[in-house]
Amino acid sequence: MRVLNFNAGPATLPLPALELARDELLDFGGTGMSILEHSHRGKDYDAVHQEAKSLLRELYGVPSTHQILFLQGGASQLFAQVPMNFLPRGKSADFVVNGAWGEKALAEAKVVGEMLGGKARVAATTGQGDGKEKSYARVPTDAEIQPDPAAAYLHYTSNETIHGVEFHRVPSAGAAPLVCDMSSDFMWKKTDLSKYALVYAGAQKNVGPSGVVVVLAREDLVKEGRKDIPKIFQLRTAADNDSLYNTPPTFAIYLIRNVMRWVKAEGGLDAIEQRNREKAKAVYDALDAHAGFYELPVDRESRSVMNLVFRLPSEALEAEFLAEAKKRKMVGLKGHRSVGGMRASLYNAVPVEWAKALAELISDFAKQKG
Repeated sequence: MRVLNFNAGPATLPLPALELARDELLDFGGTGMSILEHSHRGKDYDAVHQEAKSLLRELYGVPSTHQILFLQGGASQLFAQVPMNFLPRGKSADFVVNGAWGEKALAEAKVVGEMLGGKARVAATTGQGDGKEKSYARVPTDAEIQPDPAAAYLHYTSNETIHGVEFHRVPSAGAAPLVCDMSSDFMWKKTDLSKYALVYAGAQKNVGPSGVVVVLAREDLVKEGRKDIPKIFQLRTAADNDSLYNTPPTFAIYLIRNVMRWVKAEGGLDAIEQRNREKAKAVYDALDAHAGFYELPVDRESRSVMNLVFRLPSEALEAEFLAEAKKRKMVGLKGHRSVGGMRASLYNAVPVEWAKALAELISDFAKQKG
């Protein structure tokens, strides 16, 4: 019996995507071997590669101006790879920081800037406190964002997985190209991707397993990238070789294909968004109904639809809550070690019924212990 999986990533995958992988695992398409065993240069794998790209472009509305890349190294590698490619000597890159992942992206850009002669600059931050004690409860307003008109790009994190803070608008970047880490809210709804010069997302939240990063990059930006860095780190290398310059994570890309088929069968992103909003509303309504017992640290207008964070009156009660959740076959509700508390990740593949079951637990526990 499968559990109710609320993990933040790697996260739950659609059951039909997993069942297809199970059924095809030993013999893919009548070839007599697994997709895991196929050459990434062969026609059988290439068909999977192209279908994954085609479905992603169709379902997410990726403009023809943007290339779809499948990279390795995780979004954390992109924290360094983006400035390596697009932060020229003598220029600066702007950063909007509204959580832990924005902090990490900024830190890597500072290191790259020192190495290659550029700078990383904070255009806005909503952090309170210092060091490990720093907290984030909201995204900045456009008035708080002070972009440098000459910046090489402005980078922000659309959804902060750890702090549960999400942008529900596209922030103002001025004249700078807009770069976004969408790892934890990629494809949760339709997005006007023409507003972005580059988007990247670790697949292990909404579109696949760990081991692959999806990059949507404007073609002209890729062509203008630096050439004085190792070829393997130049995005043009991946773009010029259709993400096949070296051996890609073929099984992870195969699973992206399976997930894209599932999204299409479910009715596309309009249907996915409607379901995601229903899930988040069910859980937030239960928490708000017991506001004297549960603490929601994020401002209402910045609450994440993907990662819902909350606290109980004491760590002892939080431990009891997790024990009760385990009895109800729920896993993955413990908050990130850096902030504590609870976190429920309601990614695309989480069924509405799971969210309603969690809302019931939240209500029952407050009535028993409050």
